[in-house]
Amino acid sequence: MAYLTPQRLGLALGLATLGALLLSPIFATPLPVLLGRTLFVGLLGLMAFSAAGQWPRRLPVWLARWLLQVVVVVVAVPVATLVVYLVAVGGDIESLLRSPGRVMGFMWIAGSGLLVAPLLAMGALYRQRDAEARNEALRFELERSELERQALDGRLRLLQAQIEPHFLFNTLANVRALVETGSPQAAPVLRSLIAYLRAAMPRLQNESANLGDELHLVRAYLELMHLRMPDRLDFRIEVPSELLALRFPPMALLTLVENAVRHGIDPSEEGGRIDVGGELNPKDQSVRLWVSDSGVGMTQSAGTGTGLRNLSERLKVFYGAAARLGLSENSPHGLCAEICFLAHDLTPPAS
Repeated sequence: MAYLTPQRLGLALGLATLGALLLSPIFATPLPVLLGRTLFVGLLGLMAFSAAGQWPRRLPVWLARWLLQVVVVVVAVPVATLVVYLVAVGGDIESLLRSPGRVMGFMWIAGSGLLVAPLLAMGALYRQRDAEARNEALRFELERSELERQALDGRLRLLQAQIEPHFLFNTLANVRALVETGSPQAAPVLRSLIAYLRAAMPRLQNESANLGDELHLVRAYLELMHLRMPDRLDFRIEVPSELLALRFPPMALLTLVENAVRHGIDPSEEGGRIDVGGELNPKDQSVRLWVSDSGVGMTQSAGTGTGLRNLSERLKVFYGAAARLGLSENSPHGLCAEICFLAHDLTPPAS
Protein backbone atom coordinates (compact mmCIF):
# COMPACT_ATOMS: atom_id res chain seq x y z
CA MET A 1 0.00 0.00 0.00
CA ALA A 2 1.46 3.39 -1.05
CA TYR A 3 1.26 5.98 1.73
CA LEU A 4 3.22 8.83 0.14
CA THR A 5 0.67 9.71 -2.55
CA PRO A 6 0.38 12.98 -4.53
CA GLN A 7 -2.95 13.68 -2.82
CA ARG A 8 -1.44 13.38 0.67
CA LEU A 9 1.59 15.43 -0.35
CA GLY A 10 -0.65 18.19 -1.68
CA LEU A 11 -2.77 18.13 1.49
CA ALA A 12 0.31 18.36 3.73
CA LEU A 13 1.74 21.28 1.75
CA GLY A 14 -1.62 23.06 1.71
CA LEU A 15 -2.14 22.73 5.47
CA ALA A 16 1.44 23.82 6.15
CA THR A 17 0.86 26.93 4.03
CA LEU A 18 -2.43 27.64 5.79
CA GLY A 19 -0.73 27.22 9.17
CA ALA A 20 1.98 29.70 8.22
CA LEU A 21 -0.63 32.26 7.15
CA LEU A 22 -2.59 31.85 10.40
CA LEU A 23 0.51 32.08 12.61
CA SER A 24 2.09 34.97 10.73
CA PRO A 25 0.36 37.76 12.75
CA ILE A 26 1.85 36.55 16.03
CA PHE A 27 5.36 35.87 14.66
CA ALA A 28 8.06 38.47 14.18
CA THR A 29 9.69 36.09 11.67
CA PRO A 30 9.04 37.03 8.00
CA LEU A 31 6.32 34.98 6.30
CA PRO A 32 8.68 33.21 3.80
CA VAL A 33 10.83 31.96 6.71
CA LEU A 34 7.79 30.88 8.71
CA LEU A 35 6.36 29.15 5.63
CA GLY A 36 9.63 27.27 5.14
CA ARG A 37 9.49 26.04 8.75
CA THR A 38 5.86 24.85 8.57
CA LEU A 39 6.48 23.18 5.20
CA PHE A 40 9.48 21.32 6.62
CA VAL A 41 7.47 20.14 9.64
CA GLY A 42 4.54 19.08 7.46
CA LEU A 43 6.72 17.14 5.01
CA LEU A 44 8.72 15.42 7.75
CA GLY A 45 5.48 14.40 9.51
CA LEU A 46 4.12 12.96 6.26
CA MET A 47 7.32 11.03 5.61
CA ALA A 48 7.26 9.64 9.15
CA PHE A 49 3.62 8.57 8.68
CA SER A 50 4.48 6.84 5.39
CA ALA A 51 7.57 5.12 6.79
CA ALA A 52 5.67 3.76 9.80
CA GLY A 53 3.08 2.30 7.44
CA GLN A 54 5.68 0.06 5.80
CA TRP A 55 8.39 -0.53 8.39
CA PRO A 56 8.96 -2.60 10.38
CA ARG A 57 7.39 -5.42 8.35
CA ARG A 58 6.28 -7.31 11.43
CA LEU A 59 4.84 -5.82 14.60
CA PRO A 60 4.15 -7.33 18.01
CA VAL A 61 0.64 -8.69 18.33
CA TRP A 62 -0.21 -6.00 20.90
CA LEU A 63 0.78 -3.12 18.61
CA ALA A 64 -1.55 -2.20 15.77
CA ARG A 65 -0.10 -0.62 12.63
CA TRP A 66 -2.44 2.36 12.77
CA LEU A 67 -1.45 3.10 16.38
CA LEU A 68 2.24 3.00 15.48
CA GLN A 69 1.66 5.50 12.67
CA VAL A 70 -0.21 7.93 14.91
CA VAL A 71 2.47 7.70 17.64
CA VAL A 72 5.25 8.24 15.09
CA VAL A 73 3.50 11.36 13.76
CA VAL A 74 3.04 12.71 17.29
CA VAL A 75 6.78 12.27 17.90
CA ALA A 76 7.87 13.51 14.48
CA VAL A 77 6.14 16.91 14.66
CA PRO A 78 7.96 18.32 17.72
CA VAL A 79 11.22 16.70 16.58
CA ALA A 80 10.93 18.35 13.16
CA THR A 81 10.09 21.68 14.78
CA LEU A 82 13.13 21.36 17.06
CA VAL A 83 15.35 20.62 14.04
CA VAL A 84 14.06 23.76 12.30
CA TYR A 85 14.93 25.99 15.27
CA LEU A 86 18.30 24.35 15.87
CA VAL A 87 19.19 25.14 12.27
CA ALA A 88 18.08 28.73 12.87
CA VAL A 89 20.45 29.11 15.87
CA GLY A 90 23.30 27.18 14.30
CA GLY A 91 22.81 24.17 16.56
CA ASP A 92 23.26 26.15 19.79
CA ILE A 93 20.47 24.76 21.99
CA GLU A 94 21.40 27.10 24.89
CA SER A 95 20.88 30.10 22.63
CA LEU A 96 17.51 28.67 21.66
CA LEU A 97 16.43 28.22 25.28
CA ARG A 98 17.58 31.77 26.20
CA SER A 99 15.32 33.25 23.51
CA PRO A 100 11.70 33.49 24.75
CA GLY A 101 10.52 34.41 21.25
CA ARG A 102 12.01 31.30 19.70
CA VAL A 103 10.70 29.09 22.52
CA MET A 104 7.23 30.55 22.02
CA GLY A 105 7.51 30.02 18.24
CA PHE A 106 8.56 26.42 18.81
CA MET A 107 5.56 25.87 21.04
CA TRP A 108 3.14 27.45 18.58
CA ILE A 109 4.38 25.43 15.60
CA ALA A 110 4.77 22.17 17.53
CA GLY A 111 1.46 22.64 19.33
CA SER A 112 -0.41 23.39 16.11
CA GLY A 113 1.18 20.36 14.47
CA LEU A 114 0.31 18.10 17.40
CA LEU A 115 -3.27 19.31 17.24
CA VAL A 116 -3.74 18.78 13.52
CA ALA A 117 -1.33 15.99 12.49
CA PRO A 118 -2.81 13.08 14.54
CA LEU A 119 -6.31 13.95 13.34
CA LEU A 120 -5.11 14.00 9.75
CA ALA A 121 -3.27 10.70 10.26
CA MET A 122 -6.35 8.97 11.68
CA GLY A 123 -8.53 10.39 8.91
CA ALA A 124 -6.11 9.11 6.28
CA LEU A 125 -6.02 5.69 7.94
CA TYR A 126 -9.81 5.55 8.05
CA ARG A 127 -10.10 6.38 4.36
CA GLN A 128 -7.38 3.89 3.55
CA ARG A 129 -9.10 1.12 5.52
CA ASP A 130 -12.40 1.94 3.83
CA ALA A 131 -10.75 1.73 0.39
CA GLU A 132 -9.11 -1.58 1.31
CA ALA A 133 -12.47 -2.94 2.47
CA ARG A 134 -14.07 -1.95 -0.85
CA ASN A 135 -11.22 -3.51 -2.79
CA GLU A 136 -11.48 -6.69 -0.74
CA ALA A 137 -15.24 -6.85 -1.32
CA LEU A 138 -14.69 -6.36 -5.04
CA ARG A 139 -12.06 -9.10 -5.06
CA PHE A 140 -14.40 -11.49 -3.26
CA GLU A 141 -17.18 -10.65 -5.73
CA LEU A 142 -14.88 -11.35 -8.67
CA GLU A 143 -13.81 -14.65 -7.13
CA ARG A 144 -17.44 -15.58 -6.46
CA SER A 145 -18.39 -14.76 -10.05
CA GLU A 146 -15.50 -16.86 -11.35
CA LEU A 147 -16.49 -19.79 -9.13
CA GLU A 148 -20.10 -19.51 -10.31
CA ARG A 149 -18.94 -19.49 -13.93
CA GLN A 150 -16.79 -22.57 -13.33
CA ALA A 151 -19.70 -24.31 -11.61
CA LEU A 152 -22.01 -23.53 -14.54
CA ASP A 153 -19.40 -24.82 -17.00
CA GLY A 154 -19.10 -28.00 -14.95
CA ARG A 155 -22.88 -28.50 -14.88
CA LEU A 156 -23.07 -27.92 -18.63
CA ARG A 157 -20.36 -30.51 -19.31
CA LEU A 158 -21.98 -33.01 -16.98
CA LEU A 159 -25.40 -32.64 -18.58
CA GLN A 160 -23.91 -32.80 -22.06
CA ALA A 161 -22.00 -35.97 -21.15
CA GLN A 162 -25.26 -37.55 -20.04
CA ILE A 163 -27.01 -36.67 -23.28
CA GLU A 164 -24.30 -37.81 -25.71
CA PRO A 165 -24.35 -41.52 -24.70
CA HIS A 166 -28.16 -41.40 -24.68
CA PHE A 167 -28.21 -40.38 -28.34
CA LEU A 168 -25.38 -42.65 -29.41
CA PHE A 169 -26.74 -45.82 -27.83
CA ASN A 170 -30.23 -45.19 -29.20
CA THR A 171 -28.82 -44.85 -32.70
CA LEU A 172 -26.71 -48.00 -32.34
CA ALA A 173 -29.79 -49.86 -31.13
CA ASN A 174 -31.58 -48.89 -34.35
CA VAL A 175 -28.68 -50.17 -36.44
CA ARG A 176 -28.63 -53.43 -34.47
CA ALA A 177 -32.34 -53.93 -35.13
CA LEU A 178 -31.75 -53.61 -38.87
CA VAL A 179 -28.89 -56.09 -38.75
CA GLU A 180 -30.87 -58.62 -36.71
CA THR A 181 -33.82 -58.48 -39.12
CA GLY A 182 -31.55 -58.86 -42.14
CA SER A 183 -32.70 -55.60 -43.65
CA PRO A 184 -30.87 -54.60 -46.86
CA GLN A 185 -30.75 -51.11 -45.44
CA ALA A 186 -28.37 -52.22 -42.66
CA ALA A 187 -25.14 -51.65 -44.60
CA PRO A 188 -26.05 -48.20 -46.00
CA VAL A 189 -27.35 -47.11 -42.61
CA LEU A 190 -24.16 -48.27 -40.91
CA ARG A 191 -22.04 -46.41 -43.44
CA SER A 192 -24.12 -43.27 -42.89
CA LEU A 193 -23.78 -43.68 -39.13
CA ILE A 194 -20.00 -43.92 -39.37
CA ALA A 195 -19.89 -40.80 -41.56
CA TYR A 196 -22.21 -38.99 -39.19
CA LEU A 197 -20.19 -39.86 -36.08
CA ARG A 198 -16.95 -38.88 -37.80
CA ALA A 199 -18.44 -35.43 -38.44
CA ALA A 200 -20.22 -35.11 -35.09
CA MET A 201 -17.60 -36.19 -32.56
CA PRO A 202 -15.24 -33.18 -32.99
CA ARG A 203 -18.21 -30.86 -32.37
CA LEU A 204 -19.49 -32.40 -29.15
CA GLN A 205 -17.11 -30.43 -26.92
CA ASN A 206 -16.96 -27.35 -29.16
CA GLU A 207 -17.90 -24.41 -26.93
CA SER A 208 -18.08 -22.05 -29.93
CA ALA A 209 -20.56 -24.23 -31.86
CA ASN A 210 -23.43 -22.35 -33.49
CA LEU A 211 -26.89 -23.18 -34.73
CA GLY A 212 -25.62 -23.75 -38.24
CA ASP A 213 -23.34 -26.53 -36.98
CA GLU A 214 -26.24 -28.04 -35.06
CA LEU A 215 -28.48 -28.04 -38.14
CA HIS A 216 -25.80 -29.90 -40.11
CA LEU A 217 -25.91 -32.64 -37.48
CA VAL A 218 -29.71 -32.63 -37.45
CA ARG A 219 -29.86 -33.03 -41.22
CA ALA A 220 -27.28 -35.83 -41.16
CA TYR A 221 -29.23 -37.63 -38.44
CA LEU A 222 -32.56 -37.31 -40.26
CA GLU A 223 -31.00 -38.54 -43.48
CA LEU A 224 -29.65 -41.50 -41.51
CA MET A 225 -33.09 -42.23 -40.07
CA HIS A 226 -34.66 -41.81 -43.52
CA LEU A 227 -32.37 -44.54 -44.81
CA ARG A 228 -33.58 -46.79 -42.02
CA MET A 229 -37.28 -46.19 -42.75
CA PRO A 230 -37.55 -44.53 -46.17
CA ASP A 231 -41.30 -45.11 -46.51
CA ARG A 232 -42.21 -43.93 -43.02
CA LEU A 233 -40.19 -40.77 -42.46
CA ASP A 234 -40.20 -37.45 -44.25
CA PHE A 235 -38.60 -34.25 -42.97
CA ARG A 236 -38.06 -30.58 -43.71
CA ILE A 237 -35.61 -28.08 -42.17
CA GLU A 238 -36.31 -24.36 -42.57
CA VAL A 239 -34.41 -21.96 -40.31
CA PRO A 240 -33.69 -18.30 -41.27
CA SER A 241 -30.11 -17.66 -42.29
CA GLU A 242 -29.72 -14.83 -39.75
CA LEU A 243 -29.97 -17.41 -36.95
CA LEU A 244 -27.24 -19.72 -38.20
CA ALA A 245 -24.41 -17.80 -36.48
CA LEU A 246 -26.16 -17.88 -33.10
CA ARG A 247 -24.26 -19.66 -30.32
CA PHE A 248 -26.02 -22.90 -29.54
CA PRO A 249 -25.32 -25.77 -27.13
CA PRO A 250 -24.17 -28.87 -29.05
CA MET A 251 -26.70 -31.70 -29.38
CA ALA A 252 -29.59 -29.61 -28.00
CA LEU A 253 -31.78 -29.49 -31.11
CA LEU A 254 -30.65 -32.98 -32.06
CA THR A 255 -32.07 -34.26 -28.76
CA LEU A 256 -35.54 -33.04 -29.77
CA VAL A 257 -35.24 -34.53 -33.25
CA GLU A 258 -34.06 -37.87 -31.87
CA ASN A 259 -36.94 -37.79 -29.37
CA ALA A 260 -39.42 -37.13 -32.20
CA VAL A 261 -38.10 -40.09 -34.19
CA ARG A 262 -37.98 -42.52 -31.31
CA HIS A 263 -41.20 -41.62 -29.52
CA GLY A 264 -43.24 -40.08 -32.31
CA ILE A 265 -42.47 -41.64 -35.69
CA ASP A 266 -41.19 -45.09 -34.72
CA PRO A 267 -44.29 -46.16 -32.74
CA SER A 268 -46.63 -44.99 -35.52
CA GLU A 269 -47.58 -47.65 -38.06
CA GLU A 270 -47.85 -45.15 -40.91
CA GLY A 271 -44.78 -43.14 -39.81
CA GLY A 272 -44.91 -39.40 -40.16
CA ARG A 273 -43.17 -36.12 -40.89
CA ILE A 274 -40.71 -34.03 -38.87
CA ASP A 275 -40.43 -30.28 -39.39
CA VAL A 276 -37.53 -28.30 -37.93
CA GLY A 277 -37.95 -24.53 -37.98
CA GLY A 278 -37.03 -21.28 -36.29
CA GLU A 279 -37.82 -17.58 -36.16
CA LEU A 280 -36.42 -14.40 -34.65
CA ASN A 281 -38.59 -11.69 -33.15
CA PRO A 282 -36.72 -8.44 -34.02
CA LYS A 283 -38.60 -6.45 -31.35
CA ASP A 284 -37.20 -8.22 -28.30
CA GLN A 285 -34.52 -10.40 -29.95
CA SER A 286 -36.29 -13.55 -28.81
CA VAL A 287 -35.61 -16.77 -30.69
CA ARG A 288 -38.03 -19.66 -31.11
CA LEU A 289 -36.89 -23.01 -32.49
CA TRP A 290 -39.21 -25.96 -32.89
CA VAL A 291 -39.26 -29.62 -33.83
CA SER A 292 -42.75 -30.72 -34.86
CA ASP A 293 -43.76 -34.27 -35.75
CA SER A 294 -46.94 -35.98 -36.90
CA GLY A 295 -46.30 -39.12 -34.87
CA VAL A 296 -48.38 -40.76 -32.16
CA GLY A 297 -48.55 -37.63 -30.00
CA MET A 298 -48.22 -36.77 -26.35
CA THR A 299 -49.85 -39.85 -24.86
CA GLN A 300 -47.17 -42.24 -26.10
CA SER A 301 -44.25 -39.82 -26.36
CA ALA A 302 -41.62 -39.73 -23.67
CA GLY A 303 -42.17 -36.07 -22.94
CA THR A 304 -40.55 -36.22 -19.51
CA GLY A 305 -37.59 -38.44 -20.37
CA THR A 306 -34.03 -37.99 -19.17
CA GLY A 307 -32.95 -36.37 -22.44
CA LEU A 308 -35.59 -33.64 -22.25
CA ARG A 309 -35.04 -32.96 -18.55
CA ASN A 310 -31.30 -32.59 -19.16
CA LEU A 311 -31.93 -30.41 -22.19
CA SER A 312 -34.13 -28.04 -20.21
CA GLU A 313 -31.38 -27.70 -17.59
CA ARG A 314 -28.70 -27.17 -20.25
CA LEU A 315 -30.68 -24.37 -21.87
CA LYS A 316 -31.00 -22.50 -18.56
CA VAL A 317 -27.27 -22.91 -17.92
CA PHE A 318 -26.38 -21.79 -21.45
CA TYR A 319 -28.87 -18.93 -21.98
CA GLY A 320 -30.06 -18.03 -18.48
CA ALA A 321 -33.21 -18.53 -16.46
CA ALA A 322 -35.43 -17.02 -19.19
CA ALA A 323 -34.74 -19.92 -21.57
CA ARG A 324 -37.45 -22.56 -21.67
CA LEU A 325 -38.37 -25.83 -23.33
CA GLY A 326 -42.06 -26.37 -24.08
CA LEU A 327 -44.11 -29.30 -25.39
CA SER A 328 -47.52 -29.11 -27.05
CA GLU A 329 -49.74 -31.45 -29.06
CA ASN A 330 -50.23 -31.11 -32.80
CA SER A 331 -53.59 -31.56 -34.49
CA PRO A 332 -54.79 -34.18 -35.34
CA HIS A 333 -51.82 -36.00 -33.75
CA GLY A 334 -48.18 -35.48 -33.08
CA LEU A 335 -45.98 -33.39 -30.81
CA CYS A 336 -44.28 -30.00 -31.07
CA ALA A 337 -41.23 -29.20 -28.93
CA GLU A 338 -40.11 -25.55 -28.73
CA ILE A 339 -36.92 -23.93 -27.48
CA CYS A 340 -37.29 -20.22 -26.59
CA PHE A 341 -34.57 -17.86 -25.41
CA LEU A 342 -33.25 -14.33 -25.82
CA ALA A 343 -30.43 -13.66 -28.25
CA HIS A 344 -28.88 -10.23 -27.74
CA ASP A 345 -25.84 -10.94 -29.88
CA LEU A 346 -25.91 -13.19 -32.94
CA THR A 347 -22.18 -12.79 -33.59
CA PRO A 348 -20.31 -16.08 -33.01
CA PRO A 349 -17.56 -15.92 -30.36
CA ALA A 350 -13.95 -15.67 -31.47
CA SER A 351 -12.27 -19.03 -31.80
